[in-house]
Amino acid sequence: MQEHIFERMARERNISAEEMRAIISDRIEKGWNDKDPVKREQWRKIPCAGEIPTPDEWLSYVIKKIKADGQGSLLKKYLIW
Repeated sequence: MQEHIFERMARERNISAEEMRAIISDRIEKGWNDKDPVKREQWRKIPCAGEIPTPDEWLSYVIKKIKADGQGSLLKKYLIW
């Protein structure tokens, strides 16, 4: 079974995957509620099923954006799928 990116990020930081997801969730929430309307608008482009994107929704959005921007080769270096 392949390692999920959050597991890899957690392992590299010597924390649990749950802690890594909590860190990402916190960053999403801060961006979602940023005082700068331009930054806030960027975060609100992330499609989500609920009120605010989950770490997995954020990751999916980032991957799609990287591919759309023609930078898919970056994914091979950083992601294990």
